[in-house]
Formats: sequence, C-alpha cells, structure tokens
Amino acid sequence: MKANKNIQKFKNWEHWPSSMFYVPNLPYAFYLAAKAKHSAFFSAANPSIKSSGNGTESKFETIKLIPEKHKPKTVFVSSSHKFYKIIDQLKERKIDFPVIAKPDVGYRGLLVKKIHNLEELKLYLNKYPINIIIQEFLDYNYECGIFYHKNPNTEKGKITSITLKKFLSVSGDGNSSLKKLILQNNRAKRYFDLFKEIHQGKLNSIPKKGEEIKLTCIGNHSKGTQFVCGGHLITDKLEQTFDQLSNSIEGWYYGRIDIKYNSFEDLENGNDFKILEINGIISEPTHIYDSANYSYFQALKAIRTHWKSLYEVATTNHKENKVQYKSSKKFIQEMFELRAYTKRIKSLSN
Repeated sequence: MKANKNIQKFKNWEHWPSSMFYVPNLPYAFYLAAKAKHSAFFSAANPSIKSSGNGTESKFETIKLIPEKHKPKTVFVSSSHKFYKIIDQLKERKIDFPVIAKPDVGYRGLLVKKIHNLEELKLYLNKYPINIIIQEFLDYNYECGIFYHKNPNTEKGKITSITLKKFLSVSGDGNSSLKKLILQNNRAKRYFDLFKEIHQGKLNSIPKKGEEIKLTCIGNHSKGTQFVCGGHLITDKLEQTFDQLSNSIEGWYYGRIDIKYNSFEDLENGNDFKILEINGIISEPTHIYDSANYSYFQALKAIRTHWKSLYEVATTNHKENKVQYKSSKKFIQEMFELRAYTKRIKSLSN
C-alpha cells in the first residue's frame, strides 16, 4: 500500500516536494538579485512586516494590521503561559469553542488544529511549549487565497491569483464505515493518518446514505485540502476592493491573503469576510497546485512571474521610498533560525 501511495505521489506533481518548484527557478532568482545589486532585495517589499514576511514573522503581529471589521478574534499565548490567564483572555475576547490553535511563527499548516474544549486546549499547549495563537473558529461556507501586489507609489494594484479551497469530504452509502469510505477515496486515503487522528472514535461508524462527512476544516494543502484555480473570478470590482484593503493595511504591498467568506459576491463587494492571515514574500500563488488545470512547467513560470512583480515592488520601495534592504547576513541567519525552529516543532508533533 505504501509503495502504491509513493507511485501516485510521483505521478501527481501537486504533491512533489517544494524544492521541485524552487530549485529550477534559482537562476532567475540570482538574475533578479544581480539586477537589484543586493541578494536580499525582496526584504524591502512589505515594510510593516518583519523581513517582509519571510516566514519568521509573528502571525499575531501581522493580524494586528488587518482592519477591525475583517479581523478574527485572536489571543496570543506565550510559551511561558499561565493557563488560567488564557481562560480569562478567551472570555474577555468572547471567543467560544471550538477554536483554531496554531504556532505564532510557522507556515504550510504546521501544527494547526481545531480545538473543541478546554481539556483539548490544555493538552495542545502542554504538548507544544512554543508561542501559539488561538483564533475564533470562523464558521463561514468558503475559504480562498487571493494573491495581490501593487506598486507602493500607486493606488491601484493587481490580483494575480485566486485559489479556491475544496475541503475533503466523503459521502456515506449506508453500508460502509467512515474508515472504508476514506480508504476508497483516492485523495482522502493519502491523508489517512491525519484523518485517523481527527476522527478517532468515529472511524468504525457507518454514515447514512447520502450523508456528507467533512474530513477537515483547515484550508492547507498539507491537511488534504484541494486547491482549485479561481482565476476566472478576478474582476475589476474585486481588485477595487483589494485596492481599498491594501490602502488600509499600511506597508503591505505584496503577498497572499487567506480569507473566509459566505458568498463570493459579498467578498467582491468588500462585505462579510474575515482575513485569516496576511502572507508576505514567502507566500505562493497557490492556484499553481491545481494539477488538473495547470502543468508543472506552467507552475514554474507562474512563480517566476510573481518574483518579477516582487522585484518591482521591493526595488521601488528601496529607491523611491528609502526602505532599506535587510543585510544578506542577517536575512540568511533568520532563515537558518526558521529552519531550526521548524525542525524543532516538527519533532514535537511526533
């Protein structure tokens, strides 16, 4: 079964390691660095975010940049927390269970978990003695990632990617157990170990015929969520909404915003949506992982296209707005620190 799983993973480039998307593009990255005359030129793209969002930034600090009406209720939990104080903070912010807990520094869905009660929260925080944020669970119908960038000296920007997130689910037939339904689904079985943990105690239950069982509520590729290209939804009206949003988020000009919403019409008009995260220079135009509509080589090209936009944003900020590039030595040091930190928290999850 494991061999078959690995064969399927090799055939479907959507699941290839990230190095397969970035190593082939390194020559272009070196070209842009030479053109900018600085190897860390991209660090000037988003002045309001630490290192412009290279993955080492605090999620809690970036959430503070979000306009109040689009900001989810969030509590910061330090690694040296007192649990009773967290309970007080949750009550003060009127955050009820379930909640979403995740590392304050981290990416690709690492350690993101839906927590249902105080006991689960206490176990989670004891298991992961790092800085954590607790966010209200947003019970919206849909989630998407929208990639936007603009010249820092203009009012109008451009949306270059929309990724619709399709949460994995299985449909009951009245005879099969949840476990069997998962293993019969080509995509779901790839994440069986994850779903086994999420749905522990329910795997042997038999869903009713036609009953839809949502296997995950977390919109990360690593959690089984399917990324679907939504480029056809880019309109002038949506770009106007994001221009207004960008103008209200000081110092953010390039990256992807992950959003929860109930109808795309409301989102397009700037109504009734919440921003889960603001992502900076490390963010991807995640529509490229829609392998049904994109080829591997198209994905590589899309990454280069976005890097070209990043170059234009960062160098404009540096030349015209006097935003300093971070020293290459410091930037590299941060990336090594991030690597060590990520390795550490991955070990905690084992």
